[in-house]
Amino acid sequence: MFSSTLKKVDRVARSGVQSLVTRSIGSWAKYNPETLSGSNPAIPENLVFGEWKSTEKYIELPDPMNGEIFLKCPDTQVYEIEPFVSSLKSVPPSGLHNPLKNPHRYLKLGEVTTNAVVELKKEEVADHFARLIQRVAPKSYAQAMGEVTVTRIFLENFCGDQPRWLGRGFTNPGDHVGQQSTGYRWPFGPVALIAPFNFPLEIPVLQLMGALYMGNKPLVHVDHRVSIVLEEFMRLLHACGLSPTDVDVLHGKGGTMGEIMAQAKPRSTLFTGSRRVAERLAKEHHGRMFLEDAGFDWKIMGPDVQDFDYVAWQCDQDAYAATGQKCSAQSILFMHENWAKAGLEQAIIEKAAKRNLKDLTVAPILSWTTDAILDHAQKLLKLPGARVICGAEPLTGHTIPKVYGAVKPTAIFVPLDQILKSQENFELVTTEVFGPFQVITEYKDSELSHVLEACERMEAHLTAAVVSNDIRFVEHILGNTVNGTTYVGMRGRTTGAPQNHWFGPCGDPRAAGIGTPEAIRLVWSSHREIIRDWGPVPHNFEAKQT
Repeated sequence: MFSSTLKKVDRVARSGVQSLVTRSIGSWAKYNPETLSGSNPAIPENLVFGEWKSTEKYIELPDPMNGEIFLKCPDTQVYEIEPFVSSLKSVPPSGLHNPLKNPHRYLKLGEVTTNAVVELKKEEVADHFARLIQRVAPKSYAQAMGEVTVTRIFLENFCGDQPRWLGRGFTNPGDHVGQQSTGYRWPFGPVALIAPFNFPLEIPVLQLMGALYMGNKPLVHVDHRVSIVLEEFMRLLHACGLSPTDVDVLHGKGGTMGEIMAQAKPRSTLFTGSRRVAERLAKEHHGRMFLEDAGFDWKIMGPDVQDFDYVAWQCDQDAYAATGQKCSAQSILFMHENWAKAGLEQAIIEKAAKRNLKDLTVAPILSWTTDAILDHAQKLLKLPGARVICGAEPLTGHTIPKVYGAVKPTAIFVPLDQILKSQENFELVTTEVFGPFQVITEYKDSELSHVLEACERMEAHLTAAVVSNDIRFVEHILGNTVNGTTYVGMRGRTTGAPQNHWFGPCGDPRAAGIGTPEAIRLVWSSHREIIRDWGPVPHNFEAKQT
């Protein structure tokens, strides 16, 4: 059973955290990740109008590690959506609160946030969510706990008065006595939030809290394979004082969420997920969207080779941590010839070989099958000069169901000239594989312009890294690229979406951000200007028509 595997894997990592069996975490908790199994499947519930609701039909979900049906997720049908539609339609465009209406809610949400932080600082509560994440989206304990930690620190940043400070506006003097203009951050009111499977806690929680702070009521839909995590966190928030009617949660398939949106017409939607779905939703909802879609993320290694062991470790982490199932994962590595001569490829091979299922440093791939990944690798290998650096083989000795992928960490070398030779080649090489898969190429000083050409031909501009301490080299790259979250220096990386800086794409007016006050204001509010003009009317006023 997978739960016993977790206990064996992370005894050291848990640092003395007691088993959930012997240490209570609170009456709010409904699910025990230690006991989820084929003989004891979990049955999540929808949340609408403040009540937890079951559905007529359910989706049977296999355990990613052994194939047992361990979750029966509500399969919400179209004939069951009326309460969700009515709930969104009941929210006024001016929101649940704004700077001029119900301002006490800013303070209440600060209090709720403070209470949630207190809970997440308890080792057993943090461990509970890390374990639950591991059960539905298997990743190492360090990666799962990292997600919980980022969520907690984000909440720490918005305790107390912080929610009302998000609504801070400005004033400007008018043209005459009694006139003054004031700029406000105004909520949208009814909004929708759609989140993916790979960060079951961090992405939906950071975004839904931002939506709440700004005065909106969100309907949240998380990929049904992992949505149990968000449901469990909502139960915690209710125990921390959040009104059960402030957020609706829908389990089930995306089509049902789409029908609710078509009928309820949320005034704005935040979508995190695939580019294909993002573009379809943007058309259907006439651009009333913020997007954090696909990320085919590049890393450029500069000519200055130093801190070799650290840089090689970071390359491995960027490509393969969380089994590469991050929108910020390193998708292509432009390796300067100096790094090639220093042996970077061999270092990548050695580090990738250490990853294994026992500690979940490699794990099931939830959105690509094994055959699909290996087929893509074979297509790349047909390009002249392409070769396998590591991987391109299935994992063995496991019970991962075929509906999911299971491959060794993979790196395929493709010559730079072949990448740029044709549009067909370029589209093949820059196909995002949401798994432990990267393309590596090599360049010389004289070919830097070709590297930049490749970077700017890519359609996704989420994260990037320039690994160099050569300031002129780095500034040249930065001045000719777009990516919204770009890390530079010898410690440059592509992955990392902590709460201490903006994370989001650039170059698209629909681009969303996450984690910072600027991101919250951008995504979850709009600008409203109110001009107060009280008078007095000039004593010599003449009513002349013009």
